[in-house]
Amino acid sequence: MWTLDRKSKKPLYEQIADHIEQRIATGEFPPGSLLPSERKLANQLGVNRSTVILAFAELRSMGIVESRTGSGTRVADAWRGNITRHTPNWKRYAENGGFLPNLPFLRKIREALLQDPSMIDFASGELSADLAPIDEINAILNKQSNFAYFGYDNPQGYLPLRQALVEYLYQYRGIRTSESSIMITSGSQQSLFLITQCLTSPGDAVAIEDPSYSYSLPLFQSAGLRIYPLPMDDQGISPDDIRSLFKENRIKMIFLNPNFQNPTGTVLAQERRKKLLDIASELGLPIVEDDPYSLTAYDGLPLPSLKSMDSNGGIIYIGSFSKIAASGLRIGWMVAPHSVIQRVADARQQMDFGPSVIPQGVVARFLQSDSFVAHLERLRIQLQFNRDLLIEALQNELSGLVAYNAPQGGIHLWIKLIPYVHEGKLLDEAIKNGVVYVPGSVYGSNSGFARFTYARPNSQDIQTGIAGFARSVRKLMAP
Repeated sequence: MWTLDRKSKKPLYEQIADHIEQRIATGEFPPGSLLPSERKLANQLGVNRSTVILAFAELRSMGIVESRTGSGTRVADAWRGNITRHTPNWKRYAENGGFLPNLPFLRKIREALLQDPSMIDFASGELSADLAPIDEINAILNKQSNFAYFGYDNPQGYLPLRQALVEYLYQYRGIRTSESSIMITSGSQQSLFLITQCLTSPGDAVAIEDPSYSYSLPLFQSAGLRIYPLPMDDQGISPDDIRSLFKENRIKMIFLNPNFQNPTGTVLAQERRKKLLDIASELGLPIVEDDPYSLTAYDGLPLPSLKSMDSNGGIIYIGSFSKIAASGLRIGWMVAPHSVIQRVADARQQMDFGPSVIPQGVVARFLQSDSFVAHLERLRIQLQFNRDLLIEALQNELSGLVAYNAPQGGIHLWIKLIPYVHEGKLLDEAIKNGVVYVPGSVYGSNSGFARFTYARPNSQDIQTGIAGFARSVRKLMAP
Protein backbone atom coordinates (compact mmCIF):
# COMPACT_ATOMS: atom_id res chain seq x y z
CA MET A 1 0.00 0.00 0.00
CA TRP A 2 1.57 3.25 -1.15
CA THR A 3 1.90 5.98 1.48
CA LEU A 4 2.77 9.65 1.38
CA ASP A 5 6.22 10.81 2.41
CA ARG A 6 5.31 13.52 4.89
CA LYS A 7 8.97 14.35 5.46
CA SER A 8 9.53 15.16 1.81
CA LYS A 9 9.86 18.74 0.62
CA LYS A 10 7.52 17.90 -2.26
CA PRO A 11 3.93 19.04 -1.49
CA LEU A 12 1.47 16.26 -0.71
CA TYR A 13 -0.76 17.02 -3.70
CA GLU A 14 2.21 16.65 -6.08
CA GLN A 15 3.10 13.28 -4.53
CA ILE A 16 -0.49 12.10 -5.05
CA ALA A 17 -0.56 13.35 -8.66
CA ASP A 18 2.75 11.62 -9.45
CA HIS A 19 1.53 8.36 -7.92
CA ILE A 20 -1.75 8.36 -9.88
CA GLU A 21 0.11 9.25 -13.10
CA GLN A 22 2.42 6.27 -12.56
CA ARG A 23 -0.52 3.90 -11.99
CA ILE A 24 -2.16 5.18 -15.18
CA ALA A 25 1.07 4.78 -17.16
CA THR A 26 1.45 1.15 -16.03
CA GLY A 27 -2.10 0.35 -17.13
CA GLU A 28 -3.62 -0.07 -13.68
CA PHE A 29 -6.09 2.66 -14.63
CA PRO A 30 -6.71 2.28 -18.40
CA PRO A 31 -8.12 5.08 -20.59
CA GLY A 32 -11.73 5.90 -19.71
CA SER A 33 -11.58 4.20 -16.29
CA LEU A 34 -13.05 5.91 -13.26
CA LEU A 35 -10.63 7.03 -10.56
CA PRO A 36 -11.52 6.82 -6.86
CA SER A 37 -13.62 9.73 -5.63
CA GLU A 38 -11.92 12.71 -4.02
CA ARG A 39 -13.45 11.87 -0.65
CA LYS A 40 -12.52 8.17 -0.81
CA LEU A 41 -8.95 8.86 -1.89
CA ALA A 42 -8.57 11.50 0.84
CA ASN A 43 -9.74 8.97 3.46
CA GLN A 44 -7.40 6.29 2.13
CA LEU A 45 -4.37 8.57 2.23
CA GLY A 46 -5.25 10.43 5.43
CA VAL A 47 -5.28 13.89 3.87
CA ASN A 48 -7.73 16.73 3.51
CA ARG A 49 -10.04 16.47 0.49
CA SER A 50 -8.67 19.80 -0.80
CA THR A 51 -5.27 18.11 -1.24
CA VAL A 52 -6.80 15.49 -3.54
CA ILE A 53 -8.66 18.24 -5.44
CA LEU A 54 -5.30 19.95 -6.09
CA ALA A 55 -3.79 16.62 -7.25
CA PHE A 56 -6.64 16.02 -9.71
CA ALA A 57 -6.31 19.63 -10.96
CA GLU A 58 -2.61 18.97 -11.64
CA LEU A 59 -3.47 15.85 -13.65
CA ARG A 60 -6.18 17.69 -15.59
CA SER A 61 -3.69 20.43 -16.52
CA MET A 62 -1.47 17.73 -18.04
CA GLY A 63 -4.34 16.25 -20.04
CA ILE A 64 -4.14 12.93 -18.14
CA VAL A 65 -7.60 12.96 -16.56
CA GLU A 66 -10.98 14.54 -17.24
CA SER A 67 -13.60 15.54 -14.67
CA ARG A 68 -17.31 15.97 -15.25
CA THR A 69 -19.87 17.11 -12.71
CA GLY A 70 -21.82 14.13 -11.45
CA SER A 71 -19.61 11.63 -13.31
CA GLY A 72 -16.41 11.79 -11.31
CA THR A 73 -12.85 11.84 -12.65
CA ARG A 74 -11.76 9.48 -15.43
CA VAL A 75 -8.53 8.74 -17.25
CA ALA A 76 -8.55 10.75 -20.48
CA ASP A 77 -9.26 8.88 -23.71
CA ALA A 78 -6.08 10.41 -25.15
CA TRP A 79 -4.18 7.78 -23.19
CA ARG A 80 -5.33 5.21 -25.76
CA GLY A 81 -2.59 6.59 -27.99
CA ASN A 82 0.88 7.86 -27.29
CA ILE A 83 0.18 10.77 -24.93
CA THR A 84 3.73 12.08 -25.11
CA ARG A 85 3.18 13.04 -28.75
CA HIS A 86 0.13 15.16 -27.98
CA THR A 87 0.36 16.64 -24.48
CA PRO A 88 3.33 18.72 -23.28
CA ASN A 89 4.88 17.76 -19.99
CA TRP A 90 3.55 20.82 -18.21
CA LYS A 91 5.07 19.77 -14.90
CA ARG A 92 8.54 19.81 -16.41
CA TYR A 93 7.90 23.19 -18.00
CA ALA A 94 6.77 24.55 -14.62
CA GLU A 95 9.83 23.20 -12.85
CA ASN A 96 12.28 24.56 -15.44
CA GLY A 97 10.97 28.12 -15.69
CA GLY A 98 13.38 30.97 -15.06
CA PHE A 99 11.29 32.55 -12.31
CA LEU A 100 11.97 30.54 -9.18
CA PRO A 101 9.16 29.15 -6.99
CA ASN A 102 8.55 30.13 -3.38
CA LEU A 103 10.77 28.60 -0.72
CA PRO A 104 9.73 25.11 0.49
CA PHE A 105 8.77 26.33 3.98
CA LEU A 106 6.49 28.98 2.49
CA ARG A 107 4.86 26.45 0.16
CA LYS A 108 4.29 24.13 3.13
CA ILE A 109 2.67 26.95 5.11
CA ARG A 110 0.42 27.88 2.19
CA GLU A 111 -0.62 24.25 1.72
CA ALA A 112 -1.41 23.90 5.43
CA LEU A 113 -3.60 27.02 5.35
CA LEU A 114 -5.41 25.77 2.24
CA GLN A 115 -6.08 22.40 3.83
CA ASP A 116 -7.29 23.83 7.13
CA PRO A 117 -8.67 27.39 7.06
CA SER A 118 -9.16 27.21 10.84
CA MET A 119 -5.39 27.08 11.33
CA ILE A 120 -4.17 29.85 13.67
CA ASP A 121 -2.08 31.96 11.32
CA PHE A 122 1.02 33.70 12.69
CA ALA A 123 2.66 33.45 9.25
CA SER A 124 0.73 35.74 6.90
CA GLY A 125 2.05 39.31 6.96
CA GLU A 126 -1.26 41.11 6.74
CA LEU A 127 -3.98 42.61 8.92
CA SER A 128 -6.90 40.56 10.15
CA ALA A 129 -10.41 41.60 9.13
CA ASP A 130 -11.08 43.25 12.50
CA LEU A 131 -8.03 45.53 12.05
CA ALA A 132 -8.89 46.64 8.53
CA PRO A 133 -11.11 49.69 7.88
CA ILE A 134 -13.86 47.59 6.34
CA ASP A 135 -16.78 49.90 7.19
CA GLU A 136 -14.94 52.99 5.99
CA ILE A 137 -13.96 51.40 2.67
CA ASN A 138 -17.45 50.01 2.13
CA ALA A 139 -18.87 53.48 2.75
CA ILE A 140 -16.59 54.88 0.05
CA LEU A 141 -17.57 52.10 -2.35
CA ASN A 142 -21.27 52.74 -1.72
CA LYS A 143 -21.02 56.45 -2.50
CA GLN A 144 -21.73 57.78 -5.95
CA SER A 145 -18.56 57.34 -7.99
CA ASN A 146 -17.26 60.12 -10.20
CA PHE A 147 -15.13 57.94 -12.46
CA ALA A 148 -15.35 59.29 -15.98
CA TYR A 149 -13.79 56.34 -17.77
CA PHE A 150 -13.06 52.66 -17.09
CA GLY A 151 -10.50 51.98 -19.80
CA TYR A 152 -6.74 51.61 -19.50
CA ASP A 153 -5.29 54.33 -17.31
CA ASN A 154 -1.85 55.94 -17.15
CA PRO A 155 0.67 53.13 -16.40
CA GLN A 156 2.05 55.36 -13.65
CA GLY A 157 -1.28 55.06 -11.89
CA TYR A 158 -4.51 56.94 -11.32
CA LEU A 159 -3.74 60.67 -11.17
CA PRO A 160 -6.08 61.50 -8.22
CA LEU A 161 -4.32 58.84 -6.13
CA ARG A 162 -0.87 60.12 -7.05
CA GLN A 163 -2.02 63.62 -6.10
CA ALA A 164 -3.37 62.33 -2.78
CA LEU A 165 -0.06 60.59 -2.15
CA VAL A 166 1.89 63.82 -2.66
CA GLU A 167 0.06 65.27 0.37
CA TYR A 168 0.17 62.00 2.33
CA LEU A 169 3.92 61.52 1.88
CA TYR A 170 4.70 65.07 2.96
CA GLN A 171 2.37 65.03 5.96
CA TYR A 172 3.27 61.60 7.32
CA ARG A 173 6.77 60.84 6.01
CA GLY A 174 8.28 64.26 5.38
CA ILE A 175 8.84 63.49 1.70
CA ARG A 176 8.52 66.29 -0.84
CA THR A 177 7.62 64.95 -4.27
CA SER A 178 5.23 65.45 -7.20
CA GLU A 179 2.70 63.21 -8.87
CA SER A 180 5.05 62.82 -11.86
CA SER A 181 7.64 61.17 -9.56
CA ILE A 182 5.19 58.60 -8.18
CA MET A 183 4.14 55.29 -9.68
CA ILE A 184 1.33 53.13 -8.29
CA THR A 185 2.08 49.41 -7.99
CA SER A 186 0.14 46.39 -6.76
CA GLY A 187 2.02 46.33 -3.46
CA SER A 188 5.66 46.58 -2.40
CA GLN A 189 6.61 43.26 -3.95
CA GLN A 190 5.75 44.50 -7.43
CA SER A 191 7.85 47.58 -6.78
CA LEU A 192 10.80 45.34 -5.87
CA PHE A 193 10.18 43.16 -8.91
CA LEU A 194 10.18 46.14 -11.26
CA ILE A 195 13.33 47.56 -9.67
CA THR A 196 15.25 44.29 -9.97
CA GLN A 197 14.07 43.71 -13.54
CA CYS A 198 14.52 47.25 -14.87
CA LEU A 199 17.46 48.72 -12.93
CA THR A 200 19.79 45.75 -12.44
CA SER A 201 21.39 43.13 -14.68
CA PRO A 202 22.19 39.44 -14.11
CA GLY A 203 25.41 39.15 -12.14
CA ASP A 204 25.00 42.48 -10.33
CA ALA A 205 25.71 42.45 -6.60
CA VAL A 206 23.21 43.94 -4.15
CA ALA A 207 23.21 44.28 -0.36
CA ILE A 208 20.28 43.46 1.91
CA GLU A 209 19.80 43.24 5.65
CA ASP A 210 20.32 39.91 7.39
CA PRO A 211 17.81 38.72 8.41
CA SER A 212 15.48 40.29 5.88
CA TYR A 213 12.14 39.71 4.21
CA SER A 214 14.00 40.08 0.93
CA TYR A 215 15.60 36.66 1.44
CA SER A 216 12.13 35.11 1.20
CA LEU A 217 11.60 36.60 -2.27
CA PRO A 218 13.08 34.46 -5.08
CA LEU A 219 12.71 37.45 -7.40
CA PHE A 220 16.26 38.53 -6.52
CA GLN A 221 17.73 35.17 -7.52
CA SER A 222 15.39 34.98 -10.54
CA ALA A 223 16.91 38.26 -11.73
CA GLY A 224 20.37 36.68 -11.46
CA LEU A 225 21.53 39.00 -8.68
CA ARG A 226 24.30 38.17 -6.23
CA ILE A 227 23.07 38.90 -2.71
CA TYR A 228 25.38 40.03 0.09
CA PRO A 229 24.20 40.34 3.70
CA LEU A 230 24.35 43.37 5.98
CA PRO A 231 24.33 41.92 9.51
CA MET A 232 21.98 43.63 11.98
CA ASP A 233 22.08 44.33 15.69
CA ASP A 234 19.41 45.95 17.84
CA GLN A 235 20.07 49.32 16.13
CA GLY A 236 19.94 48.05 12.55
CA ILE A 237 22.76 47.65 10.06
CA SER A 238 26.26 49.06 10.49
CA PRO A 239 26.87 51.60 7.68
CA ASP A 240 30.59 50.77 7.64
CA ASP A 241 29.71 47.31 6.31
CA ILE A 242 28.47 48.97 3.13
CA ARG A 243 31.89 50.42 2.40
CA SER A 244 33.47 46.99 2.89
CA LEU A 245 30.95 45.26 0.61
CA PHE A 246 31.44 47.88 -2.08
CA LYS A 247 35.22 47.47 -1.97
CA GLU A 248 35.11 43.65 -2.01
CA ASN A 249 32.10 42.93 -4.24
CA ARG A 250 31.22 46.15 -6.08
CA ILE A 251 27.63 46.14 -4.88
CA LYS A 252 25.35 48.25 -7.08
CA MET A 253 22.28 48.75 -4.88
CA ILE A 254 21.20 48.56 -1.22
CA PHE A 255 17.78 47.32 -0.10
CA LEU A 256 16.70 48.44 3.38
CA ASN A 257 13.61 48.34 5.60
CA PRO A 258 14.72 50.84 8.29
CA ASN A 259 11.51 51.28 10.31
CA PHE A 260 10.15 48.27 12.26
CA GLN A 261 12.06 45.99 9.99
CA ASN A 262 10.59 42.75 8.71
CA PRO A 263 11.14 40.31 10.39
CA THR A 264 12.97 41.71 13.44
CA GLY A 265 10.96 44.87 14.22
CA THR A 266 14.25 46.79 14.50
CA VAL A 267 14.47 50.54 13.89
CA LEU A 268 17.65 51.86 12.28
CA ALA A 269 19.25 54.24 14.79
CA GLN A 270 19.15 57.95 13.93
CA GLU A 271 22.94 58.43 14.05
CA ARG A 272 23.41 55.49 11.69
CA ARG A 273 20.96 56.96 9.18
CA LYS A 274 23.06 60.04 8.54
CA LYS A 275 26.24 57.98 8.24
CA LEU A 276 24.48 55.57 5.88
CA LEU A 277 23.39 58.41 3.60
CA ASP A 278 26.88 59.93 3.63
CA ILE A 279 28.54 56.64 2.65
CA ALA A 280 25.97 55.85 -0.04
CA SER A 281 26.39 59.34 -1.49
CA GLU A 282 30.17 59.06 -1.43
CA LEU A 283 30.06 55.73 -3.29
CA GLY A 284 27.21 56.72 -5.63
CA LEU A 285 25.11 53.79 -4.40
CA PRO A 286 21.32 53.92 -4.71
CA ILE A 287 19.22 52.83 -1.73
CA VAL A 288 15.80 51.23 -2.03
CA GLU A 289 13.88 52.16 1.12
CA ASP A 290 10.96 49.81 1.82
CA ASP A 291 8.76 51.58 4.38
CA PRO A 292 5.42 49.81 4.95
CA TYR A 293 5.25 49.93 8.76
CA SER A 294 6.22 53.45 9.88
CA LEU A 295 2.69 54.65 10.59
CA THR A 296 2.13 51.76 12.99
CA ALA A 297 4.54 53.34 15.54
CA TYR A 298 2.73 52.76 18.83
CA ASP A 299 3.65 56.19 20.19
CA GLY A 300 2.47 57.82 16.95
CA LEU A 301 5.95 59.28 16.37
CA PRO A 302 7.82 57.27 13.72
CA LEU A 303 11.37 58.24 12.82
CA PRO A 304 11.69 60.25 9.60
CA SER A 305 12.06 58.29 6.39
CA LEU A 306 15.49 58.05 4.82
CA LYS A 307 13.97 59.65 1.74
CA SER A 308 13.06 62.77 3.74
CA MET A 309 16.73 63.11 4.78
CA ASP A 310 18.07 62.53 1.26
CA SER A 311 19.51 65.66 -0.34
CA ASN A 312 21.25 63.91 -3.23
CA GLY A 313 18.36 62.07 -4.89
CA GLY A 314 19.88 58.66 -4.17
CA ILE A 315 16.85 56.90 -2.69
CA ILE A 316 13.96 55.04 -4.28
CA TYR A 317 11.14 55.00 -1.73
CA ILE A 318 8.47 52.30 -1.78
CA GLY A 319 5.41 52.06 0.41
CA SER A 320 2.20 50.10 0.68
CA PHE A 321 -1.41 50.39 1.76
CA SER A 322 -1.41 46.69 2.70
CA LYS A 323 0.18 46.93 6.16
CA ILE A 324 -1.81 49.91 7.38
CA ALA A 325 -5.26 49.23 5.94
CA ALA A 326 -6.22 46.55 3.41
CA SER A 327 -3.94 44.14 1.57
CA GLY A 328 -6.74 43.01 -0.75
CA LEU A 329 -6.88 46.38 -2.52
CA ARG A 330 -3.31 45.73 -3.73
CA ILE A 331 -2.08 49.30 -3.69
CA GLY A 332 1.56 50.28 -3.27
CA TRP A 333 3.70 53.13 -4.56
CA MET A 334 7.18 54.00 -5.67
CA VAL A 335 8.81 57.45 -5.43
CA ALA A 336 11.86 57.84 -7.67
CA PRO A 337 13.59 60.16 -10.16
CA HIS A 338 11.68 60.79 -13.37
CA SER A 339 13.99 58.62 -15.47
CA VAL A 340 13.38 55.65 -13.17
CA ILE A 341 9.61 56.20 -13.08
CA GLN A 342 9.48 56.36 -16.89
CA ARG A 343 11.47 53.12 -17.16
CA VAL A 344 9.40 51.11 -14.69
CA ALA A 345 6.13 52.57 -16.00
CA ASP A 346 7.07 51.35 -19.47
CA ALA A 347 7.70 47.87 -18.05
CA ARG A 348 4.46 48.01 -16.10
CA GLN A 349 2.53 48.82 -19.27
CA GLN A 350 4.03 45.74 -20.92
CA MET A 351 2.90 43.61 -17.97
CA ASP A 352 -0.72 44.66 -17.41
CA PHE A 353 -1.36 48.23 -18.68
CA GLY A 354 -1.44 49.49 -15.08
CA PRO A 355 -3.58 48.79 -12.02
CA SER A 356 -7.35 49.02 -11.83
CA VAL A 357 -8.66 52.54 -11.28
CA ILE A 358 -11.37 51.37 -8.86
CA PRO A 359 -9.20 50.37 -5.87
CA GLN A 360 -6.94 53.35 -6.62
CA GLY A 361 -9.94 55.65 -6.39
CA VAL A 362 -11.01 54.07 -3.10
CA VAL A 363 -7.55 54.54 -1.57
CA ALA A 364 -7.34 58.13 -2.81
CA ARG A 365 -10.62 59.00 -1.10
CA PHE A 366 -9.71 57.16 2.08
CA LEU A 367 -6.32 58.87 2.44
CA GLN A 368 -8.03 62.26 2.17
CA SER A 369 -10.84 61.44 4.61
CA ASP A 370 -11.09 62.10 8.34
CA SER A 371 -11.61 58.36 8.78
CA PHE A 372 -7.98 57.67 7.87
CA VAL A 373 -6.55 59.39 10.95
CA ALA A 374 -9.08 57.69 13.23
CA HIS A 375 -8.28 54.32 11.66
CA LEU A 376 -4.55 54.75 12.24
CA GLU A 377 -5.11 55.51 15.91
CA ARG A 378 -7.30 52.43 16.37
CA LEU A 379 -4.81 50.31 14.45
CA ARG A 380 -1.87 51.33 16.64
CA ILE A 381 -3.81 50.61 19.83
CA GLN A 382 -4.95 47.18 18.64
CA LEU A 383 -1.55 46.18 17.29
CA GLN A 384 0.12 47.07 20.58
CA PHE A 385 -2.59 45.13 22.41
CA ASN A 386 -1.99 42.07 20.20
CA ARG A 387 1.77 42.36 20.68
CA ASP A 388 1.32 42.37 24.44
CA LEU A 389 -1.01 39.36 24.24
CA LEU A 390 1.59 37.47 22.22
CA ILE A 391 4.43 38.32 24.60
CA GLU A 392 2.32 37.40 27.62
CA ALA A 393 1.43 34.05 26.02
CA LEU A 394 5.10 33.33 25.27
CA GLN A 395 6.05 34.17 28.86
CA ASN A 396 3.31 31.90 30.20
CA GLU A 397 3.97 28.98 27.87
CA LEU A 398 7.71 29.13 27.10
CA SER A 399 9.32 31.10 29.93
CA GLY A 400 13.09 30.70 29.74
CA LEU A 401 12.92 28.96 26.36
CA VAL A 402 12.55 31.98 24.06
CA ALA A 403 14.19 35.40 23.78
CA TYR A 404 12.92 38.49 21.94
CA ASN A 405 12.93 42.28 21.84
CA ALA A 406 9.47 43.85 22.01
CA PRO A 407 8.99 45.98 18.86
CA GLN A 408 7.61 49.50 19.23
CA GLY A 409 5.70 49.32 15.98
CA GLY A 410 5.03 47.04 13.04
CA ILE A 411 3.26 43.68 13.06
CA HIS A 412 5.99 41.08 13.71
CA LEU A 413 7.74 39.57 16.73
CA TRP A 414 11.13 37.95 16.07
CA ILE A 415 11.89 35.25 18.59
CA LYS A 416 14.93 33.09 19.29
CA LEU A 417 14.43 29.57 20.60
CA ILE A 418 17.04 29.02 23.28
CA PRO A 419 17.09 25.19 23.12
CA TYR A 420 18.01 23.60 19.80
CA VAL A 421 14.91 22.33 18.01
CA HIS A 422 14.99 21.05 14.42
CA GLU A 423 13.39 23.81 12.34
CA GLY A 424 11.54 21.64 9.85
CA LYS A 425 10.28 19.17 12.45
CA LEU A 426 9.06 22.02 14.64
CA LEU A 427 6.99 23.54 11.83
CA ASP A 428 5.52 20.12 11.01
CA GLU A 429 4.61 19.56 14.66
CA ALA A 430 3.11 23.05 14.95
CA ILE A 431 0.93 22.40 11.89
CA LYS A 432 -0.34 19.24 13.58
CA ASN A 433 -1.25 21.45 16.54
CA GLY A 434 -3.14 23.88 14.30
CA VAL A 435 -0.55 26.68 14.17
CA VAL A 436 1.63 28.19 11.42
CA TYR A 437 4.45 30.73 11.68
CA VAL A 438 7.56 31.41 9.56
CA PRO A 439 10.87 29.69 10.42
CA GLY A 440 13.77 32.11 10.69
CA SER A 441 15.90 30.58 7.93
CA VAL A 442 13.33 31.84 5.40
CA TYR A 443 14.72 35.31 6.09
CA GLY A 444 18.37 34.34 5.76
CA SER A 445 19.02 33.89 9.45
CA ASN A 446 20.45 30.78 11.02
CA SER A 447 17.90 28.28 12.24
CA GLY A 448 16.65 28.74 15.77
CA PHE A 449 14.65 31.88 15.04
CA ALA A 450 11.02 32.37 14.04
CA ARG A 451 8.74 35.22 12.97
CA PHE A 452 5.30 35.52 14.54
CA THR A 453 2.90 38.02 12.97
CA TYR A 454 0.43 39.27 15.59
CA ALA A 455 -1.70 41.29 13.15
CA ARG A 456 -3.15 38.29 11.33
CA PRO A 457 -4.73 36.08 14.05
CA ASN A 458 -7.74 37.32 15.97
CA SER A 459 -6.89 38.51 19.48
CA GLN A 460 -8.80 35.65 21.11
CA ASP A 461 -6.75 33.07 19.16
CA ILE A 462 -3.29 34.29 20.16
CA GLN A 463 -3.10 32.46 23.49
CA THR A 464 -4.48 29.26 21.96
CA GLY A 465 -2.00 29.45 19.09
CA ILE A 466 1.02 29.94 21.33
CA ALA A 467 -0.14 27.07 23.56
CA GLY A 468 -0.14 24.84 20.46
CA PHE A 469 3.32 26.09 19.46
CA ALA A 470 4.61 25.47 23.00
CA ARG A 471 3.33 21.89 22.94
CA SER A 472 5.25 21.40 19.70
CA VAL A 473 8.47 22.79 21.19
CA ARG A 474 8.24 20.68 24.34
CA LYS A 475 7.48 17.51 22.41
CA LEU A 476 10.63 17.91 20.32
CA MET A 477 12.68 18.78 23.41
CA ALA A 478 11.61 15.57 25.16
CA PRO A 479 14.38 12.93 25.34
